[in-house]
Amino acid sequence: MKIADEAYETLVLAEPSPGVALVTLNRTNRSNAMTTTMFDELERAFITLGEEDHCRAVVLTGAGKAFCAGYDLADAEKLAELGALGMLDQQERAARALLAVRSIRVPVLAAVNGAAAGGGLSLALAADLRLASAEAKFNAAFVRIGLSAGDLGASWLLTRLIGPAHASEICFTGRIVLADEAARLGLVNRVVAPDALLAEALAIAETIVANSPGGVQLSKRALQANMEISSYAAALELENRGQALLTRTSDMPEALAAFKEKRKPRFTGT
Repeated sequence: MKIADEAYETLVLAEPSPGVALVTLNRTNRSNAMTTTMFDELERAFITLGEEDHCRAVVLTGAGKAFCAGYDLADAEKLAELGALGMLDQQERAARALLAVRSIRVPVLAAVNGAAAGGGLSLALAADLRLASAEAKFNAAFVRIGLSAGDLGASWLLTRLIGPAHASEICFTGRIVLADEAARLGLVNRVVAPDALLAEALAIAETIVANSPGGVQLSKRALQANMEISSYAAALELENRGQALLTRTSDMPEALAAFKEKRKPRFTGT
């Protein structure tokens, strides 16, 4: 992918296998804490990846021992000095970055290798799937620094993942949720040994890549869109349109032919 050749200050991008992009937060000296530069680079990277037809899945992780420690507190003191509109601009800048992660057309798998705190929790929540190292830990740290847990989509996503009661407790107390509890609550899909985390995440991504690109992308669109509507009839309508569209591609007849010929399908996404 061309994206892997671009230069970033806070990220490292690679293509470990065909169709799989690996995005690594790379501020190890600050536990991969977020900065304005990181927000800008995340937005740019995920928009660019979304424009790459060759990109079929993204794995997002952190370098070193942390996934992401949230907003860099070394910069947080400056926030109180901003005017109302300046703070709104800063907040929207961060929100655009996480929106780019969540709205990319291909699945995003977060490999949470360590602490995911505050905005780091929000970033993990923005992914479609989450694998956690046994050393991972999560917390909505916002209330501990005088801010609201309604930040960067956390209040919307966390409630839908684990329910309002568990989400309320985690957000109101700011307590740490360890990996095993995160799995029990449904916050992560599974817990993996630390030295196997990235390999497991990449293996799942490669399984996704082996499927029909159009089928995976429209599945993601249906799953996300139908989280935002309350009508079963509207959900059916969206699903009907997606299925009708996919029967017009070359991948469905290829899959049927491969089944009859007892071979693996050769999907093209066209």
